[in-house]
Amino acid sequence: MWPTDLYLISGVTGLESTEYFAHGWVIEVYRVLFPYERVAVQFAAMVLVSMVLLGILQGRGSDAIATSRRSPIISTCIGLPSLLVIAVLVSAGYFIVGSSLGTFFGVIFVTIGAAVVPASAAIGFVAVGQSIVSRLGQDRLWLGVLVGSLVFGLTGFSIPATVAVATLATMLGMGTIVRILFGPGGATNPEERTVPPANKI
Repeated sequence: MWPTDLYLISGVTGLESTEYFAHGWVIEVYRVLFPYERVAVQFAAMVLVSMVLLGILQGRGSDAIATSRRSPIISTCIGLPSLLVIAVLVSAGYFIVGSSLGTFFGVIFVTIGAAVVPASAAIGFVAVGQSIVSRLGQDRLWLGVLVGSLVFGLTGFSIPATVAVATLATMLGMGTIVRILFGPGGATNPEERTVPPANKI
């Protein structure tokens, strides 16, 4: 075997090991956690993401939660193709980063996915939690955050359940975001719309 062959083999092996270290270690670490550890991590992560998101968006976050609760089926149906589009963008960005096309567009695609998916999941789970607490006679947003985070945390006992529930909640939240941004009236409150001749100038 020629030295160049050894170099090529070692280069491929090194590349594969580098990609595994960069992207596969997170999944492996998550899989080796005990179920109660996954529950705690998922609960804490969802509480943190939800609080940060609602704190940044202020009233917009409450409007998104209310929209999700009013028509969850419509939001979920819109969120399914939206989630597929985001998945395609993130996958394309992942491959672009490791190709000769450059890292600029790849980083943009991955960043979009890293920002939109957790935000969508947070909106979805908080909406679920808010619906649960409203059935108990409470309608406080912070209770919705806690209950929604608890729902996500409890799914940590089963990895397939985590994937399934998180996917549904992300679809719900992403569909809500799309409806608010691109629905009638754009990003404004739909209830503020008027009809001619009372249109605002």
